[in-house]
Amino acid sequence: MKIAVTSASGKLGASVVKQLIREIGKENVIGIARTPEKASKLGVEIRKGDYNNREDFDLALKGIDTVLLISGMDEPQKRIIQHRNVIEAAKHNGVRKIVYTSIVGAEEDNAFSPIVQTNRQTERDVQNSGLNWVIGRNGIYIEPDLEYLDTYLKDGEIRNCAAQGKCTYTSREELAYAYAKMLIEDKHNGQIYNLVGDPVTQSQLADYINQVYDTSLVFNSVTVEAYAAERKAALGDFLGTVIAGIYEGIRSGANDVRSDFEKASGRPHKPTLEIIKNFKKNQ
Repeated sequence: MKIAVTSASGKLGASVVKQLIREIGKENVIGIARTPEKASKLGVEIRKGDYNNREDFDLALKGIDTVLLISGMDEPQKRIIQHRNVIEAAKHNGVRKIVYTSIVGAEEDNAFSPIVQTNRQTERDVQNSGLNWVIGRNGIYIEPDLEYLDTYLKDGEIRNCAAQGKCTYTSREELAYAYAKMLIEDKHNGQIYNLVGDPVTQSQLADYINQVYDTSLVFNSVTVEAYAAERKAALGDFLGTVIAGIYEGIRSGANDVRSDFEKASGRPHKPTLEIIKNFKKNQ
């Protein structure tokens, strides 16, 4: 069985490739990357695949049984076409199964919703492809919060607009473990899984970080408007709006969803505190 992973040079793609190597051996894993050199350290065959280029994927998916389509990072409207390039090339090449990394989130009512809507459209495209399919809806990765720790420490606080909303954080390592099983095992075909961990508030997140890093962070909630203005000033309009929308979604409960992680992976999701400890250990 040959399994291909798109966006193999990205952090999630690389994590999935490494997990698949452990499960089925490197000779059965193909990485696809827009810039193949960036994925060369993974130790598997790397093929070129730019989401904007259907011809790339007609070549990249030759001889592939199953493909993991990792959601693109482009602006919302471009993503739908980009993902269709992969789906159409998969059909053209006789790929048997497609697994798609979608996201948890509110489909309406916040600034992140346009991205959720494009993910839902690709979900429909995958379901209508005629191939076997599995869809994972990823929770929010905890790694960016931990990578941002120096800034939190400088500010002495975690500040956003999530209020007391709960977020079911996950990690790239946990997702990689689940996606490897979803790619390999046929029993998941036709399923949509929420790939998320335990629901925690931002105050709990601050407490966990304090426990592991021996810090004294506090959480301060600000209004959605104030946070959006702050993020746009720091990151530019597009990214600032998206980040503010994510925390607005947490505030409104869009990220406090039932977890299907154990169904998808065969084991419980690791607790948030354990994930933070592992992150620190591996830094």
